[in-house]
Amino acid sequence: MADQRYAILGDIHSNWAALEAVLADAKAQGVCQFLCVGDVVGYNADPLRCLDKVMELGCVTVMGNHDSYCSSDSPLDDFHPLAAEVVRWTRAQLKPAHVQFLRELKYVRRVAGFTLVHSTLDMPEKWGYVFDTLEADANFNYQSTAVCFHGHTHVPVVFERQKSVRRSHFTKLKLEMGARYFINVGSVGQPRDGDPRAAYVIYDAAGKTVELRRLPYDVEATQAGIRDAGLPDRLARRLMFGK
Repeated sequence: MADQRYAILGDIHSNWAALEAVLADAKAQGVCQFLCVGDVVGYNADPLRCLDKVMELGCVTVMGNHDSYCSSDSPLDDFHPLAAEVVRWTRAQLKPAHVQFLRELKYVRRVAGFTLVHSTLDMPEKWGYVFDTLEADANFNYQSTAVCFHGHTHVPVVFERQKSVRRSHFTKLKLEMGARYFINVGSVGQPRDGDPRAAYVIYDAAGKTVELRRLPYDVEATQAGIRDAGLPDRLARRLMFGK
């Protein structure tokens, strides 16, 4: 691809208002290539519109745990009760084309020399979380590209491995030759880092930069959709606080 700038989204979680804000911002930044590190669905009340847009964009997407469970009949014993309730509701909303799209997603994708995964590279189907440098260090043993983008925790953070692994927050990151990076892109639809604004990153592969973008969106519209669908009110309230 001649254009080496990518908008990398994660954990959209059926939040149409947030997704709209992110897509508008990416286009305003001149970015037209979209990728997703999983969990298009879950938690919020607009799974169909979000899936339709991701499919329309031809967005390269990897499977997240909510994508997997919402497109299957798997038991939800290991899910938090709130999340499980939304999974059951989402299953009832999805049309066959959406189910097929989600079921065909791969756990790991390599795109133009970098990698996408929802959780971890060692056992992506187990949905492990990476919060600290020890967990990130184990993941680096399976990372064959200099850069890998992931999601799942809903917290934007970068793990950098040179002689050792360090964890840091970032706004704009300059990638260094010889280092490897495991970068969480944050969440479009349900941030959990105390900042309620939608999050995504722009990766400039040619310029070797990763920029974290934060966007306000119509939280009240998303909250109204959750309540109108009869989903737990706690899911609506948490959006105000980024938790």
